[in-house]
Amino acid sequence: MRRAIYPGSFDPITYGHLDIIKRASKLCDELVVGVLNNKQKNPLFSIDERVNMIRELTENLDNVKVDSFEGLTVDFAKAKDAQVIIRGLRAVTDFEIEIQIAQSNKVQYPDLETLFMPTSLKYSYLSSTVAKEFASYGGDISLFVPPQVIPLIEAKIKDKEK
Repeated sequence: MRRAIYPGSFDPITYGHLDIIKRASKLCDELVVGVLNNKQKNPLFSIDERVNMIRELTENLDNVKVDSFEGLTVDFAKAKDAQVIIRGLRAVTDFEIEIQIAQSNKVQYPDLETLFMPTSLKYSYLSSTVAKEFASYGGDISLFVPPQVIPLIEAKIKDKEK
């Protein structure tokens, strides 16, 4: 079985993330979306909330699983017996960072390959940070995130304002 992982913080998941998930799921037998619990960041959503959001949004993709992890992505890949890490690239600056990580992971886990997928042009500007920024100022985020996610973001932002 060819298993790939697609790691990220997904705080929140965007249309860009979903695009990569859908495209990557066609390239492997099983795609594990790994939701990183990065204790150095202050996420808008808890790890469980992010996992549940992604599960709901990918329930129609039979070969997509969602799990959370802490620590190094390479260790998560080993634990999942993955052969491939999927990484989305929006710009050259993403590549400069990602190539160094990919090479470091290869040293740690020689059987692991990293597949860089360019983001679809219509999502090349999009990030979770952009979605949260627009939402924090009451902007329209319907082009950034799925409709199910919008009220969740709005509720979190209202809670933070209290």
